[in-house]
Amino acid sequence: MTFAGDGAERHPAVLTPEDLDRLAQVLADVPAARAGVRLHGLQGLDAFLDPDGPVGCLAVSTLGGGARPVRAILFDKSADANWALGWHQDRTIAVTARVEVPGYGPWSVKDGLIHVAPPAELLAGLVTVRLHLDPVDADNAPLLVAPGSHRLGRVAAGDVEGVVRRCGEVACLAEAGDVWLYATLILHASAAAVRPRHRRVLQVDYAAGDLPGGLRWLGV
Repeated sequence: MTFAGDGAERHPAVLTPEDLDRLAQVLADVPAARAGVRLHGLQGLDAFLDPDGPVGCLAVSTLGGGARPVRAILFDKSADANWALGWHQDRTIAVTARVEVPGYGPWSVKDGLIHVAPPAELLAGLVTVRLHLDPVDADNAPLLVAPGSHRLGRVAAGDVEGVVRRCGEVACLAEAGDVWLYATLILHASAAAVRPRHRRVLQVDYAAGDLPGGLRWLGV
């Protein structure tokens, strides 16, 4: 997988205002009090995320025709939930059941869904899309990414600060309806908002292949 922007690229106006209104209705009952809510089985979401949907087609353009959504998280940062996340990599996937496979672990349960850390090689084959329902300027806690850091595989915790210094930082500013597409392994962070207001982001991981040893993607 290659990215013109060293691991992240912006796609403007992927969703129209009418599409955003429909998506907001789909997500209306998702609680917004936590840093991120993992979604599964939410009726109406597939119309946006399937390979022929307005978001899914972007993943297909990177991963090929076999791309499918395998995990979705809704983030809603606001004045009442103005949290921050330090620099990190997304290292877990959601699966249907625990099956012991060499190289997969540790295991965890998040929002009642089973997660496992796979080998870095598998994560390197994923792509993540972030669909913005609200505008995100420099004061509203944009995602920060370290360009090119996805090429380093799994980065040890003690090396993260040095990698970010070498790679630099890019702020992923967005208008409502924009999508940022990035390599799932890229180092990223988010500060608390300077002027907090709603910053709803639907983040979806896509994969193009099956898992080994009887493991199965949970899907969205």
